Amino acid sequence: MTAHGEVRVGDRVRFDGRVHTVVGLEGTIVRLVGENGSASLVMFSQLLSAEDFEVVGREIETVGVPPFGLLATVPEKLLRRAHWWEQHLIEVETGRPPKAEEGARPKPEYDPTWHTVVERIAAKAAELTASGTPTSATTIHRMRRRWREQGLWGLVDHRATRLSSPTGRCDERVVEIVEELLAAQETVSTGTRGRIFRQAQQLVAERYGEGEVTMPSRATFYRLLTAMDGGRHSFGSAGSRRSRALRPQAPFTASDAIRPGEVVQIDTTPLDVLAVLDDGVTGRVELSIAVDVATRTICAAILRPAGTKAVDAALLLARTLVPEPMRPGWAEALRMSASLIPHQRLMSIDARLEHAAAKPVIVPDTIVVDRGKVFVSQTFIAACRTLGISVQPARPATPTDKGVVERTFASINTLFCQHVAGYVGSNVTQRGQDIQAVWTLGELADLFQEWVLACWQTRPHDGLRSPFLPGRAMSPNEAYALLVARTGYLPITLNGEDYLELLPMEWRKINDYGVRLDYRTYDCRELAPYRRQHSGLDTKGGLWEVHYDPYDLSHVWVRDNRAGGWITVPWTRLHTVSAPFADFTWRHARALLAARGGDDCDENEIAKVVEDLLQRAGTGPDRRVVARTRSASATPLRPAPSETATANAAEEDGEGELAQVIPFGVFDAFTDGSR
Repeated sequence: MTAHGEVRVGDRVRFDGRVHTVVGLEGTIVRLVGENGSASLVMFSQLLSAEDFEVVGREIETVGVPPFGLLATVPEKLLRRAHWWEQHLIEVETGRPPKAEEGARPKPEYDPTWHTVVERIAAKAAELTASGTPTSATTIHRMRRRWREQGLWGLVDHRATRLSSPTGRCDERVVEIVEELLAAQETVSTGTRGRIFRQAQQLVAERYGEGEVTMPSRATFYRLLTAMDGGRHSFGSAGSRRSRALRPQAPFTASDAIRPGEVVQIDTTPLDVLAVLDDGVTGRVELSIAVDVATRTICAAILRPAGTKAVDAALLLARTLVPEPMRPGWAEALRMSASLIPHQRLMSIDARLEHAAAKPVIVPDTIVVDRGKVFVSQTFIAACRTLGISVQPARPATPTDKGVVERTFASINTLFCQHVAGYVGSNVTQRGQDIQAVWTLGELADLFQEWVLACWQTRPHDGLRSPFLPGRAMSPNEAYALLVARTGYLPITLNGEDYLELLPMEWRKINDYGVRLDYRTYDCRELAPYRRQHSGLDTKGGLWEVHYDPYDLSHVWVRDNRAGGWITVPWTRLHTVSAPFADFTWRHARALLAARGGDDCDENEIAKVVEDLLQRAGTGPDRRVVARTRSASATPLRPAPSETATANAAEEDGEGELAQVIPFGVFDAFTDGSR
């Protein structure tokens, strides 16, 4: 048999608009001689890829490679029949059957030396007819042509390999309506197939009239729904259905980074664990985390009562930029000096790492956030701008833009939450009976931080691989140790003034009585030179910049535009309230006062209601507000008030001696930055 697609010496080929004769072949080089006697050397690939290439006088046949995967789908009986045809066609082509012994002489009627192809085909048709298989020469011609073009696959009876339509013989108009109804299930509650059947009947009648379109039977219609549903979960979980609908239509790839801090993803989610807030009130809390894409390190985490604020996002950002200190009761194995992180090398740059826990400090270059109001707030954006960090909002309804942090939440749920007392599951169908909260918010936060160090940072992740060790998964600490040598390390130290920049701000006048903020008055001696004075900022109408901590309203900070720095200003009614309180506590107290018929603008009356809220353990909404307030103020965002400001407040309020004010919390921005 002649090889398919063969170019031989002596062939005349058309190339580059002229006819040439092949006079030599050497490897992949073809020597051509034109009609005018000019010789040239051409690469064989260049010759075949030319648009006008052809072999003059005969046709180059393409090589037909059989589709082996499709042959595996052919029924055994039909495949044997195809092999049977192939054996006879080989005898027609070569004169000998495929299993003939070497040197065997062909049958006289099939000898290519004495008989043409047409004669051999006629002889084969007569032989098959005589043996009980009536066959015409036309049939053999057709089978020979298909065999030369498609190989064994061309000899298969394709009636058994035809693909069936997924919608069967249903009317295309019915199929179109079913597709429309299935697409509409993404936003509605889960129903049954019977509801779709009824809706389809109504739509068919409305659009095409009664009796114009034949509806399939209920059983056929249900089979049609099963074929067209195709993993949409139209009759399953609504959550799975909505999640599938949020997937982008275009192909997407996972987020990738090659150095620590290149991309950090931030998000917030309710934690599937009940916590004891205060006075026995229980409730779920919200977890906010920052995850480095390159190393999968959980850079920082914050647990808060429901209602995460923009200032919490700013605090999360600040904690990302400072080392995690060792806490009492933690094992020595959790120290950075005992981990794979290059502790000694980093110690020469930042002395704070001497007592740091085994979690790397990563400075973000780009932060990916969703479009929640917490992360697109002016406070958070301003904080990132101050620290030189780019903020990249994810596209609306596109969770794949921050898939790493979304997957981290799922891992936290399976690796941490389900092992904690008070686990309630991700939905009510997974909740057990009589689930009781055991851990307080502070204790749960400590447990989570310890789990991050002991489990997450040392656990191998399938998504962390080194090109030098492709068969071995690395832990976040190992990935950081590998990448830090390539990218270096540059810590950012946050002092007290830097930290105050992260707090929300208002623009206010400094009057004779001080600064008024939401019907609260703040005043101290340091404000005396600036009373009724212009701040010098014409764009703000002479107002002064005031920063406040929404979780502790006992003090505010006024930027000193003239002398520089900040002025810590205490609340003038600080002595009337026994504990720090949050802004939602103040708003709730005003609402209670208004409900009683009082003046919700009277600072003294509001302060009394706030004190009453914080002192008594009630039930219902009041009790929950108290619990949220105290739990949130367990880790305040503000620096400790200065002794001078506290003393000035005591003198101006007429108090002879004021008890020492002990700042609540574990993070002091004026001192932690220098430890």
